[in-house]
Amino acid sequence: MGASSITPDQMREQRSSRELARKGSQALAVRSAALIRRGLRDLARDSNWLVRKVFHGPVSHAALSPDGQVCTLLPQIRTGAHSLTLFDIDRCVATLTLGTATDPDEAELPTPFAWSPDGRYLLRARGTRASELQLFDLHAKVLAGAFGDFAHLPSDVAWSASGKFAASASRGWSASLDLWQMQTPPVPGRAVATRVQLLRTPEWLDLQSTDGESNEAGAFSGYGHLAFSPNEQFLAVSVEIGGEWADDLIGFLDAATLEKKSVFEAQGRVTDLAWSNDGQRLVYCSAGQAYGIDPLSAECTSLPFGGEQCAWHPHLPVCLFYSSLLKSSAKGRLFLADMNRITVFDEYPADGVLDLRWSADGSKAYAITNDGLAYIYEPELL
Repeated sequence: MGASSITPDQMREQRSSRELARKGSQALAVRSAALIRRGLRDLARDSNWLVRKVFHGPVSHAALSPDGQVCTLLPQIRTGAHSLTLFDIDRCVATLTLGTATDPDEAELPTPFAWSPDGRYLLRARGTRASELQLFDLHAKVLAGAFGDFAHLPSDVAWSASGKFAASASRGWSASLDLWQMQTPPVPGRAVATRVQLLRTPEWLDLQSTDGESNEAGAFSGYGHLAFSPNEQFLAVSVEIGGEWADDLIGFLDAATLEKKSVFEAQGRVTDLAWSNDGQRLVYCSAGQAYGIDPLSAECTSLPFGGEQCAWHPHLPVCLFYSSLLKSSAKGRLFLADMNRITVFDEYPADGVLDLRWSADGSKAYAITNDGLAYIYEPELL
């Protein structure tokens, strides 16, 4: 036989190598690299939580988007000003600066932010005396416009699930609950938002007894936290009552007319609200405790754990909580609760958390602190 002859085993090896080469080797390599990166990262941790330093604080307010962005008024050490800056949590880099605030009083206020459901738009309450809402278009990287005229800085801003409507709440002598129809994308020459409903002091409010306290005690003092139901039929709002020992109310209003549907008495000052993914339940936090409300059956129950902030999973009966009040620890904790069984199944120590948010697809949860630490909950399977 000549020198070019090969054995049957060599023929099989060559045929196998050619068959492998004909497959999608590049796509396979990309997928394999992603799996390797995820595997190496998971090997380097012993929990479902990642902790990253996103920016250097301290800051008084920050808000998380459904795609892992965080906005905050960041102090500039050299100039003394504050810049409205966006950061990417996963990459830990600043992605955009939207403007600078030079008024130190404005920078110290707990400025409300609200991201649109798709993460394209950002609402920001701005001002110290006469205040307004600003709408930023983050795709165009511009301030699209401003609207509203408030005597006091709004206490909260919320988007509806479709992004068609937004609501703003304010406190003080001219307190109001405003419902806005949003113009997105903005149209040149037209207002970015139109007020469609306005509620001042609610007629259905029964004032509480003052029991010898100040004139403000027991009186309506404004609106606090807001949350649209997933189907956009209802708007939950905390109605604040003056007085050191007064209890807030939680009103369930028609989201189109702001007419009252039902009212519940909270236990203390409400610090956060979150609707369940199916819109059948509401979780709220007040005085360091977590509670659940069933608006249809008019049942309100105390949950077996504390909580100051809450964020419900977009598809599952799972809720993320933050509590800074723990008897056994100097730190607080982030934790997840199965809302059908009402049990905690994952937790992590944390302190100074300003905001909680689930990603739009529910694969991750984010928390951001006042000193720029980001906590990322990313389980293998949820």
